[in-house]
Amino acid sequence: MADDRLEFTDQAMFLGLRATGQEAVMQCVWIYERPVDYDGLRRFHAGMGYGLFGRRIERSPLPFGRHRWVCMPGPQARLDIAEPRDRAELGRWVDERAALPLDPEHGPGWHMGVLPMTDGATAISLVGSHCLGDGGGGILTILDAVYGNKTDFGHPLPGSRSRRRAIGADLRGTLRGVPEVVRTVRAAVSLARRRRDDIARSGAARPRVLTGSDDRVYMPAVTAYVNREDWNLRAKMLGGNSYSLVAGFAAKLAESMGRVRADDGLVTLNIPQNDRTLDRDTRANAVRLVNVAVDPTGVTADLTGARAAIKQAINTARDTPDETLVLLPLTPFIPKRVVRKMADVVFGFAADLPVSCSNMGDVPSALAMADGTEADYVYFRGVDRYATRQAIEQRCGLLTVVACGVGGTISLSIVGYQPGAENSTPWLHSLVGKTLAAFELTGKIE
Repeated sequence: MADDRLEFTDQAMFLGLRATGQEAVMQCVWIYERPVDYDGLRRFHAGMGYGLFGRRIERSPLPFGRHRWVCMPGPQARLDIAEPRDRAELGRWVDERAALPLDPEHGPGWHMGVLPMTDGATAISLVGSHCLGDGGGGILTILDAVYGNKTDFGHPLPGSRSRRRAIGADLRGTLRGVPEVVRTVRAAVSLARRRRDDIARSGAARPRVLTGSDDRVYMPAVTAYVNREDWNLRAKMLGGNSYSLVAGFAAKLAESMGRVRADDGLVTLNIPQNDRTLDRDTRANAVRLVNVAVDPTGVTADLTGARAAIKQAINTARDTPDETLVLLPLTPFIPKRVVRKMADVVFGFAADLPVSCSNMGDVPSALAMADGTEADYVYFRGVDRYATRQAIEQRCGLLTVVACGVGGTISLSIVGYQPGAENSTPWLHSLVGKTLAAFELTGKIE
């Protein structure tokens, strides 16, 4: 019998959403330098509502129970076609789409919109909650929609269990897991003793946040498109490859934003590695997080150090899993008030100033065929859908870089915020342009 319960990592992300109000979303944008085929686009929109995006989360009636996936096939919101806008409004529209409400429990967990532009071009935005899927899962779902595949994980319908039956089943499941929880508590005590300095440092490093700073904050975002041949040639000339060039670019951009560690001047990159299988993997987030320390000072002239650091970090993550993962069985029992503190310890938000650096690699060209024909540009990005000034400044700002290769183009999607800086689109546009130039690269930035 299939187990419809969320993995602990997925439930932890959902609990984080409910505890903090901050929601990580993934966004894919297609840009056609022409009108789109709306019949083809509607077929694609209907096809997106299967697999990872054809479901929602149903909470356990027990406060310490495991949540479950329930089936919700088909579009969870209508295809939203906007009134035509000038091309200069494209970035604003993309940001607006990312900011629209999402709810992986009550719906919609994802939505899609279309922007016809006055110059004849068309943009398409797909936004989904990270509680439903990650980048790798999103790519597989998009490809299924393009090819017309309708993956069915066999999840039950919402409300298919009576409350009495749900309480009984979830209580029995909790009791069966007691021995594992006891072992985890012991491991947690041991880990807390070993990492007491990290726990203290995560609070001490936080800047003082001004009263009234719970207002929503704007997160500047830009995307750069670089010719694939130019990108790969430059990586080779610097002794690296595409992956190390993405890491070098992220590290150099981080340096220009002051996101370097105080003790050694290195940049901490959080690099997700895909861990998803193709055999009906129902995990929303199937990645291993690899932490890499990169020296930004010399990456524009030599990538061999960054390449070696990435390779070693990947090997270490594979051979020596993160010890904090043993705490996952405690997820259903975590009080809301400690969720943010746990994130600080695990990710080092305040102390290490990490940069999220996600490389989707080369994806099939079919991914660009949202309306059945190939788009001129495609890019992915990860966004905090709703962020307050207090939350973002307690994390000392952020920097997210998502790279993707489609056809002859490498896209670099950047979201950045630096406390005390201008934090505008032109500001980030300038930083990205200067960073590309430092690597002797040029690209279209918008």
